[in-house]
Amino acid sequence: MSEYMINKLMRAIEMSDVEVESFVADPPAYVENWLAVGDRPHVRSDDRVLTAIEQAAFASRDYGELYRLGAHPYLLWHFIEAVYIHEVAWPTLNEQYRAAVTPHGYPDFII
Repeated sequence: MSEYMINKLMRAIEMSDVEVESFVADPPAYVENWLAVGDRPHVRSDDRVLTAIEQAAFASRDYGELYRLGAHPYLLWHFIEAVYIHEVAWPTLNEQYRAAVTPHGYPDFII
């Protein structure tokens, strides 16, 4: 499991309206392409690795699972806000976010 890669992918998506639209249109294809292409066109980037569980969480847009897998709460909120804001009203999205992450407790980043 790679918390860094989860956070890197969320950040890459939420920083651009074009990326958000592409992700929302087809999450599994977006993730597959992101993993395959990397930062350099037509060259596989070996540092982009997600487990099957992480890929599935992105593919299903399951932010509760992403949180459980170690997504940073600040980055995760901005990611889901970008991805869902056109589908769910902000107050409802906030309630759904809290309901999804609360069962997993508060993140402990102290190693």
